[in-house]
Amino acid sequence: MPTLRTATLADIDAMWALRTRAIAHACPAYYPPEVLDPWSASPVPRSYPALVHSGGAVIAEEQGAMLGYAILDIATGEVDAVFVDPAAGGRGMGKTMLAALERMAMARGCKRLHLSASLNAVAFYRAAGFVALRNAVYAHPSGVALDCVEMEKFLTGVK
Repeated sequence: MPTLRTATLADIDAMWALRTRAIAHACPAYYPPEVLDPWSASPVPRSYPALVHSGGAVIAEEQGAMLGYAILDIATGEVDAVFVDPAAGGRGMGKTMLAALERMAMARGCKRLHLSASLNAVAFYRAAGFVALRNAVYAHPSGVALDCVEMEKFLTGVK
């Protein structure tokens, strides 16, 4: 049975490797190679250590194997990442981790979560109660422009 735990700084490299596998698996039908290749090859963002150190990252694991991770920027209410290892897909891991981020945000008084969903993830976030605000283009640090959908979810039902 999978369990959730708070991520540590020592987890970052494994998290990023999982993210890269997830992109390679889930995104080719949504993004062309000239976008996908530099995006998936990009290094760990400089923001990750601070986000992890703040306690805003959770890891799903089973028998010591990382199945997925999710990151919340606690200061802004932005869901930075939800990635599931392709080998563990379809087991509800993403939904479980996203629910953990929502509980974390509510415990800190956050009333609204927001994110920029990659095109392959829009249906996932919509099923979790997020509402699409607008189509957008995310200027990824790798230099590519990622089509995405800006989304939000009010946690208390009050705007």
